[in-house]
Amino acid sequence: SACGPGGCAVDSRDRDILAILQEDATVPLSAIAERISLSPTACWKRIQRLQQKGVIRKQVCLLNPKQLRTGMTVFVSIRTSRHDPSWLEQFSAGVKDIPEVVEFYRTSGETDYLLKVVVPDLQGYDRIYQQLIRIVDLFDVSSSFAMEEIKCTTALPLNYL
Repeated sequence: SACGPGGCAVDSRDRDILAILQEDATVPLSAIAERISLSPTACWKRIQRLQQKGVIRKQVCLLNPKQLRTGMTVFVSIRTSRHDPSWLEQFSAGVKDIPEVVEFYRTSGETDYLLKVVVPDLQGYDRIYQQLIRIVDLFDVSSSFAMEEIKCTTALPLNYL
């Protein structure tokens, strides 16, 4: 499989392997091989190649937020009047140090940065808000609280490979 700027070329068996691993990375190699009609050795070599090429970034364990008392999800939109590298470096470093911030994006449009924050409750979010406004000067901070989780997945679409 060739890799280029657009990604790595993979075949249907690679896609099948990736689909299985995205659903459950603990599926034994022998079961994956059987499901896609390959020998365990051939399947293992494909997985190794996908890891070496960076298609498989890492394997993790997904935890239940409610069991960890982080069942409240807050989307925080941040606008700034500062766009210089030193401000961004300070802001990024400060945000990355807050474990409750599980996703952090620079965005286009009216919002400059979007954060996904998980906390136990409103008081927990207020603590994070207070941390955020102490990192650097912010022009505007707007928070949206998730009322219901309708879809949440870590599985990426494989139809673009």
